[in-house]
Amino acid sequence: MSTSAPSSTTPKLDPPMTERAVLALLCEAPAHGFALAAELQPDSDIGRVFTVRRPLVYRALNNLVDLGLARADREEQSTAGPKRVVHVATKAGSRLNTAWLNSPVEHIRDLRTQLLLKLLLLQRSGRSTGKLVAAQQRELEETLQQLIDRKESGDVVDRWRAGSAQAALDFLTDVARRAHQS
Repeated sequence: MSTSAPSSTTPKLDPPMTERAVLALLCEAPAHGFALAAELQPDSDIGRVFTVRRPLVYRALNNLVDLGLARADREEQSTAGPKRVVHVATKAGSRLNTAWLNSPVEHIRDLRTQLLLKLLLLQRSGRSTGKLVAAQQRELEETLQQLIDRKESGDVVDRWRAGSAQAALDFLTDVARRAHQS
């Protein structure tokens, strides 16, 4: 029986946003599901950008464990119920999270949630937003130029996307300017 290396066509691991948010929180600090769910409630810092209901947080946590991106670390006593399992990000999870946080958002429609979430998570962890901001600006400049080239067609969707891309570029320019001032 022969063993072979993984195929170069093996799909890239690309967890959904809920898993990405939970993983990013685990990369900040070990936590149990209840604490993670609290971080993703509407009235929380992150919940202002991305909200997840508690059952979905637990499902995401289980998915991360199944994918090898997180693991159970220890149990803690709870005053309000059963013992709580504290999870941590694995090395693979930390690498995936770092790569995701520094990579630009591909679609204009995802900027409001994904870009803001990435910027907020980077700031919370004390990391620079510079690499993400620069990569996102390059991505948007290219997209905007393509949309400007098509804008004269009068297509309302292309005009909306061009306006959104320009607004996002203006926002990123301001983020970069403020980062250099501090």
